[in-house]
Amino acid sequence: MRKLDYDDSYRLDKYDRHILRVLQNDGRISYTELGKQVGLTTTPCIERVKKLERAGYIKGYSAHLNAKQLDAGLVVFVQVSLDRSSKQSFQSFRASIEKLEPVQECYLVTGSFDFLVKARIKDMHAYRHFLEEELLAVPGVSDSTSIAVMETVKETLAIPIS
Repeated sequence: MRKLDYDDSYRLDKYDRHILRVLQNDGRISYTELGKQVGLTTTPCIERVKKLERAGYIKGYSAHLNAKQLDAGLVVFVQVSLDRSSKQSFQSFRASIEKLEPVQECYLVTGSFDFLVKARIKDMHAYRHFLEEELLAVPGVSDSTSIAVMETVKETLAIPIS
């Protein structure tokens, strides 16, 4: 994904918000159909989408893949604590976690641990290998607690748009 220089001055109106809602649901919708759904003709709709992209409201487009069919059906959340004797451990962890392919998300958090990691793995055997050989091998990691997901009740990337 390319890095853009965002236009922070662009402010959303009701049409922009409606466009964002529709695109969140279907990023492959044609401009003509998008315009119909939001009450605009095609040309102004295209112009608004381009402005939303330039302003940074739309970061990119992607396909929602079936994780089970791609041997990544197990979701595991890992609470990671770092060795706090070195300021470098946080920077090292950030750089290392970016390279770990099973990691989908990673957050620096408040509380009794430092990072919350979401990983997708084939199964428990593969997770054990990932944990022991990759995640716990990251310099500065002092402790972890794993939470395996038994059932996904809701999963979405949609952001509420008021």
